[in-house]
Amino acid sequence: MNIPAELRYAATHEWVRQESDGNLTVGITDHAQEQLGDLVFIELPQVGKAYGAGQQIAVVESVKAASDIYAPVAGTVVEVNQAAADAPESVNDGAFTAWLFRIKPDNAADVQTLLDAEGYRKSVEG
Repeated sequence: MNIPAELRYAATHEWVRQESDGNLTVGITDHAQEQLGDLVFIELPQVGKAYGAGQQIAVVESVKAASDIYAPVAGTVVEVNQAAADAPESVNDGAFTAWLFRIKPDNAADVQTLLDAEGYRKSVEG
C-alpha cells in the first residue's frame, strides 16, 4: 500500500499536502481508490464555499459505489482540479498526483491534527 510519508491523512481516506502558500491540496488515498474500484464520476466542491472539518465536500463514484469525500479541516475551497473530474480514471492511475481540490484552512495548525503516514497505515490495516 502506497502511503507517502510527507502527507497527512484523514481517517476518512483523504490525503492532505500543505503547500508553500498555506493552502492544502486534498485528494483520496491509494487505499480508497483501490477499495472503490474504477472511478467513473467525480463531483467537486464549489470554489469560494466554506466547509467545516468533517463536512461532506465532494463525491466520487465508481462502478461499485458512490462515496462521500470530507473536508479534512475547516476552510474555504480556493481551487478544484477539473482535469480529475473530466478524467476520473486519473485518480485510479495516480491517487497522489490526481488531487481533487485545494482549501485555505481557517486555522493552519489544524493540519497537525490529521494522521501521519504511520497512523494512517495502522488505521487501514487494523
